Amino acid sequence: MTTMAKKQVVDDVTMKRALTRITYEIIEQNKRLDDLVLVGIKTRGIYLAQRIATRLQQLEGIQVPVGALDIKLYRDDVHKADHLSEPSVSGNDIPVDITSKHVILVDDVLFTGRTIRAALDALMDLGRPQKISLAVLVDRGHRELPIRPDFVGKNIPTSLHEQIQVQVEEIDGQDGIAIMQLED
Repeated sequence: MTTMAKKQVVDDVTMKRALTRITYEIIEQNKRLDDLVLVGIKTRGIYLAQRIATRLQQLEGIQVPVGALDIKLYRDDVHKADHLSEPSVSGNDIPVDITSKHVILVDDVLFTGRTIRAALDALMDLGRPQKISLAVLVDRGHRELPIRPDFVGKNIPTSLHEQIQVQVEEIDGQDGIAIMQLED
């Protein structure tokens, strides 16, 4: 029987600081903020993108559009035949045309890079951004694809026998990051 031991490594205050750090880096690295669009990858990336947009509003007085991206049909670990009955991706909700915009993809955890590859494919089906950047709350390493985040809240090195669990208030009732150790 496989069980999991769980250890919290980031509390709600530290998580808020990590998102604030990402926000400041976005401001510092972008001369113009009026062409930004934040796109959260379902599910937790959406809430993180909304929080970054709120912080940008507080710090710079600008409203950055926030969208949601559903990548399930673009994943390379899901067989396309399994989804032939689904007419389209219904989970995308991006309130502006992303063509010629600077899109910042937002996700909770960067691991192998396959989720981000799928997100890039999904974005390109929606328009042609001028630039795409990547913001992640946690980079845990173990990349299988040549994908690197532009903005990182926390680097948390892990073994392949561990998982990162990000909790957000909107879904889980609390904020935090835990490492889950697989045990036999």
